[in-house]
Amino acid sequence: QVQLVESGGGLVQAGGSLRLSCVTSGRTFSNYAMGWFRQTPGKERELIAAINWNGGSTYYVDSVKGRFTIARDNAKSTVYLQMNSLKPEDTAVYYCAAEFGRSSAIPVQAYSYDYWGQGTQVTVSS
Repeated sequence: QVQLVESGGGLVQAGGSLRLSCVTSGRTFSNYAMGWFRQTPGKERELIAAINWNGGSTYYVDSVKGRFTIARDNAKSTVYLQMNSLKPEDTAVYYCAAEFGRSSAIPVQAYSYDYWGQGTQVTVSS
């Protein structure tokens, strides 16, 4: 079993920045690809960024490219999401997720992920 705990969400003005963190425990962190998803009411959970087990491959959805950066520190069992130039449309609950596997491939479907955090709210005011 893997436990994931997100932190770093909050209220920020448009144009501002936030850094989300997701600390994991329970299994060897470096055996997992990690993803950040977000969800708004009435919509499906959307993968916005992901990173493979060693950081050699990353994925970003088009809407966050150039603004968000995903990174991981395997020594700290933590994955980060640096969010810059935030927009009101970035407002959502953000979840981190873990997918077991050491591959260069990035899982992009929510059903591929094995473990989920509880989510952290990000609100961007205009």
